[in-house]
Amino acid sequence: MRRIILLQSVSLDGYFEGPNHDLSWIEQDYEAFDTRGEYTIDAFLFGHRTYDLVKAFWSTDQGMQTAPEMAKSLTDNVKIVASRVGFEPGWNNVKVITGNVIGQIRKIKTWPGADLMMFGSNQLVVSLMEEGLVDAFQIIVRPVAIGKGTPLFAGLKKRVALDLKNVNKFKSGAVMLTYEPK
Repeated sequence: MRRIILLQSVSLDGYFEGPNHDLSWIEQDYEAFDTRGEYTIDAFLFGHRTYDLVKAFWSTDQGMQTAPEMAKSLTDNVKIVASRVGFEPGWNNVKVITGNVIGQIRKIKTWPGADLMMFGSNQLVVSLMEEGLVDAFQIIVRPVAIGKGTPLFAGLKKRVALDLKNVNKFKSGAVMLTYEPK
């Protein structure tokens, strides 16, 4: 069965984005994308807004020049986008899911293949967490406090207990904490 792996940056004071969806505080060191540990990724899962942000950069020549391996992975692999409404994705290898997203993701987890990586998409992550569908959380704690923004897992309605599985420190001073549900 496929696993869903969340890779999310968070400020030291607990925000995954600043006001107005600001992500400029995230140092783009890309080390974390190469530290998947036991996870083998062959597909990505996004909410619609996160997909638009990812596509706007990683489908461009600038994205390819910035981090070729990351750009190639995002371009070549399947991208599943959960959206309230259908839309034309404008990038290759994209499947847009609407309607009963939770039910469809349960089915996608049974498809043959490797793990699915998620970035951002807090509302989708919280919905999946509450249903027990996120299998690992790779939280990159960035060495910056931003003062205000959207807290990590904003909107979570029930407690989700996690076990710490691994800690990686990066040259940037960021630390990736890998957790799995208890």
